[in-house]
Amino acid sequence: MIKKTDPITMPINVEQIHQLLPHRYPFLLVDRVIEIVPEVSVVAVKNATINEPFFQGHFPGHAVMPGVLIIEAMAQAAGLLTQISRRIKGDQSSALFYLVKVDNARFSAPVVPGDQLRLEVTQKRLVRGMGLFVARTLVDGKEVAGCELMCAARASK
Repeated sequence: MIKKTDPITMPINVEQIHQLLPHRYPFLLVDRVIEIVPEVSVVAVKNATINEPFFQGHFPGHAVMPGVLIIEAMAQAAGLLTQISRRIKGDQSSALFYLVKVDNARFSAPVVPGDQLRLEVTQKRLVRGMGLFVARTLVDGKEVAGCELMCAARASK
């Protein structure tokens, strides 16, 4: 478990991500955190491989990662930013942030097997359990998707 006394060492690997997010295969869409500025920004990575279950049906003979999953990957990166930031401040509670709103979503290029998604998320504000984030996804330095995300904290049971 990442605690206030633990130094943040990069990268944050998938075993550590499992301690921070409830998502599991096949819905965990972040493989590694490579940069973080607590309460400000995070950069994470998702490797899109042909073994992903969604590629079988989206689309046969022309595999493309569904846009909604790219948005979900950005939301999970935002969740990692909030969870890591809270633990650094000493908050060990298990409150989760749920995605409640997506604005200005745009997609400019398809994501295909073999691509590595660079998920860049910046926190605009976090007030009374509501977080607003600006997110974008890049492949080979080119932006392929972007959006604004709003997440709300909810204590887990």
